[in-house]
Amino acid sequence: MLGGLLAFLGMSVAAGVLVTAAVTPAIAVTGMATTNSINLFENLPSYLEIGDLAQKTNIYAVNNDGSPLLLASFYEQDREEVGWDSISQFTKDAAVAGEDPRFYEHGGVDIQGTVRGALFTALGKTTQGGSSITQQYVKNVLVQKAELSAKTEAEKTAAYDKATETTADRKLKEMRFAIGLEKKYSKNQILQGYLNIAGFGGRVYGIQAAAQYYFGVNAKDLNIEQSAALLAIVNNPEKFRLDQPDSKTNGAATVVKGAPVPYAATKERRDYIIDQMYKYKKITKEQHDASIAAPIAPAIHQPSTGCSTAGGSAYFCDYVYWTILNDPAFGKNQDDRLTTLKRGGLDVYTTLDLDLQAAAEGAINDNVPQVDPRFDVGSSAVSVQPGTGRVLAMAQNKTYSQDETVLASGGQFSAVNYNTDFDYGGSSGFQPGSTYKTFTLAEWLKEGHSLNETLDARVRSNWGTFQDSCNGPQATPGWSPKNDEGGGGGVWTALYATQNSENTGFVAMAKQLDLCGIRKTAQSFGVHRADGNPLQQGPASILGTNEIAPVTMAAAFAGMAASGMVCKPIVIDKITKQDGTTITPPSADCAQSVDPKITAGMQYAMQRVMTAGTATASYGRTSPKVPMIGKTGTTDNNEATWMSGASTKVATVVGVYNASGHTNLRNTYINGTQAAVIRHVIWPKIMSVANAKYGGDAFPQVDSSSLKSVSATIPDVRGKSIQDAQSIIEGAGFGFADGGQQDSELPAGQVSGTNPSGNAAKGSVVTVYTSNGSLVLLPNAVGQDEGTARGTLNQFQIKKQDGDVTDPNQDGKVIATDPAAGAATKPGSQVTITVGKLKK
Repeated sequence: MLGGLLAFLGMSVAAGVLVTAAVTPAIAVTGMATTNSINLFENLPSYLEIGDLAQKTNIYAVNNDGSPLLLASFYEQDREEVGWDSISQFTKDAAVAGEDPRFYEHGGVDIQGTVRGALFTALGKTTQGGSSITQQYVKNVLVQKAELSAKTEAEKTAAYDKATETTADRKLKEMRFAIGLEKKYSKNQILQGYLNIAGFGGRVYGIQAAAQYYFGVNAKDLNIEQSAALLAIVNNPEKFRLDQPDSKTNGAATVVKGAPVPYAATKERRDYIIDQMYKYKKITKEQHDASIAAPIAPAIHQPSTGCSTAGGSAYFCDYVYWTILNDPAFGKNQDDRLTTLKRGGLDVYTTLDLDLQAAAEGAINDNVPQVDPRFDVGSSAVSVQPGTGRVLAMAQNKTYSQDETVLASGGQFSAVNYNTDFDYGGSSGFQPGSTYKTFTLAEWLKEGHSLNETLDARVRSNWGTFQDSCNGPQATPGWSPKNDEGGGGGVWTALYATQNSENTGFVAMAKQLDLCGIRKTAQSFGVHRADGNPLQQGPASILGTNEIAPVTMAAAFAGMAASGMVCKPIVIDKITKQDGTTITPPSADCAQSVDPKITAGMQYAMQRVMTAGTATASYGRTSPKVPMIGKTGTTDNNEATWMSGASTKVATVVGVYNASGHTNLRNTYINGTQAAVIRHVIWPKIMSVANAKYGGDAFPQVDSSSLKSVSATIPDVRGKSIQDAQSIIEGAGFGFADGGQQDSELPAGQVSGTNPSGNAAKGSVVTVYTSNGSLVLLPNAVGQDEGTARGTLNQFQIKKQDGDVTDPNQDGKVIATDPAAGAATKPGSQVTITVGKLKK
C-alpha cells in the first residue's frame, strides 16, 4: 500500500504540473522537482490528430422506389458514425453524468477525478475511474490507430495491449493529448466522437451500432434506461454486454423476491448512471423512478455480417466482394482492399434488380433441387443489361456459405459462385456448348458470307485441314462431329444451320473461315476462359468446348443485343464514403467492339432460333413477348444444357448441368421433367418479368448483303484426276461428291463431268464423275461413199437410210450420221448413216 501511495502522490504531482504547464505555460514555476516534471512532458505533442474511424462497409440493392435495401455488411468493428443530432439527448446526458460529470467544466483532465481514481487504485479498492471523457476518447483513438496498423489477429492483440498498458507514462501522454484536444475541438465534438468510437462489447462499436444491435432502434431514439444500459457497457464492455445473459459475471446473480434478476451486474451499473442523471438534474424524479423500475430487456438484432446474410442474393453479393478485392481503386493489393472493405465505412450501391433477382431465385428453386442423390446437380441464372453491362440478377441452386463446417455438412451448401470467373469466387467455368456457335456466325458475316449461302454440311469422317492464321493449319484426322438429330447431315444454308443448331453446318462454315479469326471475334464480345487461360481455338472449340463463366456469356449476348456495344459485367453503380465523397466504381468499359452490320445479321438469324428453331420452347413460354434473340447449347453427352438469349433491354443465360461428374441430362428426370429441358422453364420465367418491366425494342434492319444468294461458276475439271477435281471444286466454295464412274471417251479414271455444271449456288454440292473409258469418239464419215463409210464406222452397227439431195456431188455420199461425228459413242452400238439420193 505504501508503494501505491507513493506512486499516487508522484502521479498527482505530475498531473498537476502537466495541467498547469499545458493550460498556463506562462506561469513561472520554481523548484527542482517541478522543473524536472516539466522537462519530462515538454517533448510530448500537445494534441492528437484524429483520423477516420474504422467503420463497416454496407452493400445495398436499390428498391423500385429508390430506397436502399441492405444486403450485407463487412466489418472488423461494427460501427456507423452518426452526427450530433442523431444521438439521443438522454444518451449524451448518461455519458456525462455517469462517466465525467464535470466534462463541460474542465479543460480535458478532471484533476478531482484523477486524484480520486489514483487514490482508490493505490488503496486497492474498486476502480472508480479517473479519466475524463476526453481522456477516454484519446485512449480509444490511440487504440484505433494501433489496431488499424495491424494486419493479423496477433498483431492486433499486441497493438491493443501496448496501447492500453497500465503505466504512468501512458496516462500522462493521454492527459497531454486530452488537453490539446480540448483546445482544437468543441466539447460537443469530443462527446460525439467519444460516443462514436467507444466499444460496446464484442465487435460492436459506436452508439448507433450498439442501439441497433442491443435494442433494434436508432441512436436518436434511445430512452433513458436504454441509454444508461449502453453507457454501462462502456465501463466494462465484456462484463456488462447484454448479449450474454448467462455470463458468470453478468448473469442472474441477484435474487429479488425469489426470482433471479437478469443482467444483475449491468443493472447495478445502469441504475448508478440513472441516479447520476437525476443527481445532475438531467431527468425528473418520475423519469428516474420509472427508469430504475424498468427491467433490462435487450432485443438483439444480429448485424448483417458478410454475404451469408444476403439470402438468395448471396452469390451476387459475393461477386461484389470479389470485384472490390480485385480492383486497384480500393488499394494497391488484396490485403489493402480487404482492409478498405472491412474498415472503410463505404456505402456500396449495386446494380441488382430485386424483381429479376426474385424471379431468378424462384424459377431455380421451383425446378431444380439443391441436392440430387444421382449427380451433382447444378443450375444458375444471370441477367445483364445491354449497353451498360450492369448485372441485374444472379442466382444458383445452392445455399451460400463460407463456413468450412457447414460446407462439409452436405451438398446443398457451396462457396463457389457458378456464374463467375475463378478469380471472382467462381469455378473454372462450364462448356457453353452450341451457344458458342454465335461467334462463328459473327465471323462468317464479318468475312463477307451470307446467311443464305449454301453449306455442304454432310457428316464425314475427315473434315480435312482448317486454316488458322495464328497457329498454322489444323488437321482433324478422325474428327467426325454429328448432329443432335442424327442422320447424315445435309446441304443447308447458314441461316438453317443457325436456326436448328446444326453442328456440321457450323463446321462447314468454319472450314471456310480462319479459326484464329473466330477466336478473336469471340474476344471482341468479351469472351474469355473462366480459369484465366487463353481461349482454345482448335476446330472442336467452335462447338463450345472452352470453359466459360455464365456471366461472361450473358455479357456477350448483351453485346449482341446492343448491336455490338460490348461492356464488361459490372455490379456496382455508386460508392460513397462517410464524408459524402465518392469512389469511382469499376468501369464497364463499354465500346463499339463489333460492327452493327454484323450484329444485325446475327440478330436476324437468332430471332429465327426463337420463333422457329431450337429455342421455341423458351419463346413460347415467355409473356409478354418482345423481339428476342437466342441460342441454345448442349454439351457432349448432354452433361450441360443452356438457354441464352436477350431482348434489347435484358440478356439472360440459364444453365442446368453437372457441377461435377458425368450424367446424361436427357436420360435424367427431375420431378417428372427431363432435366435437359428445365432450362426452357427457368429462362422464360425470368424473361417474362424482364419483358414486363423493361419492354424491348425491335432489332435493327438486317443489311441486304447478309441475306444475298451467292452463286459462282463451277470449275471445268474434265480430264483431271478425282483428287485434283475435289481440291479445285472445294477451293471454289462448293461441296464435293464423288458420283462414281460413267461412260466416257476419256481415259479411265479421268474426270468426265460434273452435275451441275456452269453456275450454281455457292456452297452447294457438285457431283463429280470419272470416266470408265468405255466410249470412243464417233469418226467423221460425212462425204464418204457408203462403202468407205462402213469401213470408217466398222466398230458400230450400221443402219442406212436415204436422204434427198439436189447437189449431184452428194449423190451416193454420206450426208449425216446419228450420232453426229465427234460424239462419245459406245463401240457396237447402232449408228445411222444417211446417204444422199439425187432428187430427179
